[in-house]
Amino acid sequence: MHSIAPDVRKYLRPEVVSRLGSLQLKARLVVEGFLTGLHRSPYHGFSVEFAEHRQYMPGDELKHVDWKVYGRTDRFYVKQYEEETNVRALLILDSSASMRYASAGNIPKFEYATYLSAALSYLLLRQQDAIGFALYNTTLQHYFPPRSKLSYLYAILSVLEKVTPSEQTSTATALHQIAERLKRRSLVVLISDFFDQPEEIVGALKHFRHRNHELLVFHILDPRERDFRFTQSAIFEDMETGERITTHPQHIQKSYQEAMERHIRFLQRECRERSIDYVLFDTAQPFDLALRHFLHKRRRIAG
Repeated sequence: MHSIAPDVRKYLRPEVVSRLGSLQLKARLVVEGFLTGLHRSPYHGFSVEFAEHRQYMPGDELKHVDWKVYGRTDRFYVKQYEEETNVRALLILDSSASMRYASAGNIPKFEYATYLSAALSYLLLRQQDAIGFALYNTTLQHYFPPRSKLSYLYAILSVLEKVTPSEQTSTATALHQIAERLKRRSLVVLISDFFDQPEEIVGALKHFRHRNHELLVFHILDPRERDFRFTQSAIFEDMETGERITTHPQHIQKSYQEAMERHIRFLQRECRERSIDYVLFDTAQPFDLALRHFLHKRRRIAG
């Protein structure tokens, strides 16, 4: 009867998830690992009304099983709830070449971002929210306007499974294009390494705020991109331009760290001043950090 193992929280670890099969399975197990780890239901506080029964499916939480119905029919049914306030969300994912990077022992940034996007899509659709998806590099590559139907998940996952990060980045160009298409007020979740012009990025984020959208920015980096702790002389290559430099990391580590810190502080400050939620994390961290921030943002909007 149990659909998930007691140690399901291991599926919050990127290196474990990367060894699983389909993207749909990865998304489901990440979400179940996350929800299992919460001490109380993350949806407490929502105003919900009982809608109907439906047959139990693998992945459903046991607390929603209607045991009285089981006693009468000897079959498992779950109570289905319908929220009075649903959320429209749009996930925007950076697929530029720099997102391919992975240091030793870590998964590529784009792979991490793909699992996170899939898990967020799965989580939203389970709550009967509307989910949309956009993919960009130098320009907008794919766009799915927000919809609230489970079949939409498979279309999004199909695109994610086929994408190979490439080209340079033009985050601002893509964001302006998306802002023009997104007509109804939505929660916009942007996932990128932000190796781009920060002033232009902020200008594009303001475009969404002018249209009254809520924004949650996930700044994803590899651990070595944050600390530059490389030990041997090496050739460093820009994955987007192909430019190369040969150096010993210790010679430039301090300057690099200071420049990265200025970049991060600028994004943090500009987002804070515009009431945009900004979250910095790296690919060595479990997925629950991002999912908790997302859930908190969602609850504030729906509440």
